[in-house]
Parts: sequence; C-alpha cells; structure tokens
Amino acid sequence: MTSTSTNSGRPKAAAEGAPRRRSRGSTALASERREHLVRLAADLFAEKGFQATTVRNIAEEAGILSGSLYHHFDSKESIVDEILAGFFEEIMTAYRGVLDEGGDPRATIAGLVRIAFGTLEPHRAAITVMQNDWSYLQSMPRFAYLAKSEDEVEKMWVDAIRAGQDADLFRADIDPKLTYRMIRDTIWVAVRWFKPGGRLDAQGLADHYLKVMFDGINTH
Repeated sequence: MTSTSTNSGRPKAAAEGAPRRRSRGSTALASERREHLVRLAADLFAEKGFQATTVRNIAEEAGILSGSLYHHFDSKESIVDEILAGFFEEIMTAYRGVLDEGGDPRATIAGLVRIAFGTLEPHRAAITVMQNDWSYLQSMPRFAYLAKSEDEVEKMWVDAIRAGQDADLFRADIDPKLTYRMIRDTIWVAVRWFKPGGRLDAQGLADHYLKVMFDGINTH
C-alpha cells in the first residue's frame, strides 16, 4: 500500500518537520570531498608551510568559496590535525609491528629506519609541518597529543638502542636518546630534498642510510 499524501500534495515523509535522511551516496560523496580537501591542503602545507597557508588558499586550490570549506572543516587547524593524527597513528602501528617481531636489536633498528624513510612520500606534509611548525602547534591545547605521541615513539627507539647495547651489538659509549634524535632528524630532513621518482626510491635511500649508519664510511 502506498503512503498517503498531505493536502499540499507532498508525501508525509517529506512534510515539514519530518526528518530527512542523507542517502549513502551523498554521505560517500561528502567523505570523498573531505579527503580531497585534506590532500589539497596537505600539498599546500608542504609547499608553503602551515602558518603561511590560509583557508582562502585551500579553497582556491579546490575551486570553491572559502565558506564552502567550512562545511567540512571548522578551521585549517582541524585539517592539519587530521593530517598529523593520521601520520602518528600509521607510523606508530608500523613501529609496534617491527617491535612485536622480536628480532635482534640491529634488525629492529633497521626495520624502524625503513618505516621512517617509507613515510617521506605519503606523509610529506605531516613531516614538513612537524619540522616547521612544531612549536606553534604545541602552543594549542588540541595538539597536546603530539608531544605524547613523540615521547612514545622516542621510547620505542631508545629501548631498541639500549637492547643493542645490552647485547653488545651497539657501542656502549653512545647516548641512546641523543642517538635516536640524530637518526630521527637526519631522516626527517630528507623530506626537503628527497624527490620521488629519482635515482633512489625511499627504500633505496633507507638501504644507503643503514649502510652508512652501521658500517660507516671508512674502508676498514
């Protein structure tokens, strides 16, 4: 039996005051648009810097009015929040996977290095923002998780380096925390000059880095 109509000719479901359901298609489209905006913003943050990029810049790149952007995000901070949270979630999960394998400390460190280099291309924006805007972002309460996440990552690396020292695989006279920070910074700074499609891909770059880190540049 079909639904009856109101006096105005509109179906009851569409009468004033009746709730309207968003179709799955429109929900999927909105999600797709949101992801597209995040990608565009990420490219701009990586190119211009987070603080120098405005909402208008992002909207112009997307070919929409600035006001339309607010249908998806309440601010550019919300966009970079999504970019950074996604980066930390992915890299920490990958790091834990390496640690859970229970390999010897040298293999563990090599695995962590490969994961870090593997983020240079897909997470270029997140890494660039962390390098350029870390202090600025940390001044905002919504980004308090950044320091906590970085502390957790640091502990993973430091524990692996100390395990290598305990196993007499790594030198006992190096400071684990300082060593981690030097490794971290030399990897992340590569985002400034690494070009996908160049002579070496990210994993080729990791192989070269590990050769220098473990074997040095001396011939003997």
